[in-house]
Amino acid sequence: MAEGNGEIPIEEVSGKDSDVGRTPDYRKLIDYGLDPKVAAKLDDIYKTGKLAHAELDERALDALKEFPSDGALSVLGQFLDSNLEHVSNKSAYLCGVMKTYRQKSRAGVQGAPALASTVQVKGPDEEKIKQILARTGYTLDVTTGQRKYGGPPPGWEGGTPGAGCEVFCGKIPKDMYEDELIPLFERCGTIWDLRLMMDPMTGTNRGYAFVTFTTREATQRAVQELNDYEIRKGKKIGVTVSFNNHRLFVGNIPKNRDRDDLFEEFTRHAPGLVEVIIYSSPDDKKKNRGFCFLEYESHKAASLAKRRLGTGRIKVWGCDIIVDWADPQEEPDEQTMSKVKVLYARNLTQEITEDALKEEFERYGTVERVKKIKDYAFVHFEDRDCAVKAMQELDGKEMGGARLEVSLAKPPSDKKKKEEILRARERRMMQMIHGRGGCSPVLRGRTPQPQPRPPQARGDYGWVMWDGRSMGAARGGGAGVRGWGPWWCAPRRAWPPHAQRHAWQSPRQAKFTR
Repeated sequence: MAEGNGEIPIEEVSGKDSDVGRTPDYRKLIDYGLDPKVAAKLDDIYKTGKLAHAELDERALDALKEFPSDGALSVLGQFLDSNLEHVSNKSAYLCGVMKTYRQKSRAGVQGAPALASTVQVKGPDEEKIKQILARTGYTLDVTTGQRKYGGPPPGWEGGTPGAGCEVFCGKIPKDMYEDELIPLFERCGTIWDLRLMMDPMTGTNRGYAFVTFTTREATQRAVQELNDYEIRKGKKIGVTVSFNNHRLFVGNIPKNRDRDDLFEEFTRHAPGLVEVIIYSSPDDKKKNRGFCFLEYESHKAASLAKRRLGTGRIKVWGCDIIVDWADPQEEPDEQTMSKVKVLYARNLTQEITEDALKEEFERYGTVERVKKIKDYAFVHFEDRDCAVKAMQELDGKEMGGARLEVSLAKPPSDKKKKEEILRARERRMMQMIHGRGGCSPVLRGRTPQPQPRPPQARGDYGWVMWDGRSMGAARGGGAGVRGWGPWWCAPRRAWPPHAQRHAWQSPRQAKFTR
């Protein structure tokens, strides 16, 4: 007993007498190694019925054990005040609350009052949500990062809807929830799932959501009817088709490796790889072009592979690889593709001429013209049925010592949009190069003066590999400097011929000149 007032010191709280008034699970928490005050707070939550001891896994208990006691008490207080009605995995939800606490602590947010502010944000109309769930039979699963409605719907048979069935909805007011979004999107077709992304730091939504429909037709209808739709006075949402990217671009791979070698190598680093896509060199069909595409079974698997391969610590046969998301391919709708009369043929050798291609394809119908570009070509037919027959007969056939790959050509995409994608890829690549401690050898130590863009300018997105050891002390880069990236980041001797002709300009200007 403490002197004078008969109070029990904190050190004695964990004794047997402290079990009085506690649930049987309290002793389990103490035996697991939790701080007595944290165990007591958690036991109080058990008594409310909002959480049962069986719902907490080892990951959550370990995280609580490692937390400072004051922080753990603040986290449990926020957890108790949260609306857990639609939370299916309460252990994961508690871990999410702890993660948010750490983020706020690192950002300089102090104590529980700031954390409690996230709970005071106006939430959805629970009565309306209950009515929607009762009417549709769907479920609502809430985590700290998202609110997921459906997925799959009741009685759904089969897998997840394929590509082209999901839309991205942006510019959503931060205080809007499913009670307003679901009725809106239901007008366009049957919803498979709706995922409203949440910001755990503020408790509001992040301003965007993903909606998956059961059919492509419903997706197209949503884009047509709801893009620029005024959802509230002065508030318009943006709706566009979303594509889950399953494909990674990997650069700087050895050119002497084939598809099987690459598949075996990259499978060792991350699971879920289903296909490796390589492009043969026009000069030597036994070599690849120094890059490949990795196709994974899901976006989640591709994302995991990107994190692992993009650390900069993994080398492939001694090479420092560059890893990024492959540019999304916008798939034309079936109605557009049903009118296509042009075939795309790839994997052509240098010996195959346009005349030889025309002669081969004309056995199936009248060919208007053939345009060969490097190792691929476009074959324009007069009749679509003839084009389809030629594709079916010639795809996979040997020609000129190589195996042809023939498919219907996709209509040309918007040129401005394609240029924006290329510029975005450049920025990502440069960020990755700088993030690894690299720099632009040409620009090191000096800032080029801006000059007016020539009137005949056009973009050039060539990428080169340079090696200072073989080039000697090239301007801007000494021996031992190696790199891979846009050519204007390379030493001048590695620039392509058109840039060499305009070497008096700054690198940024020379890249636009032909």
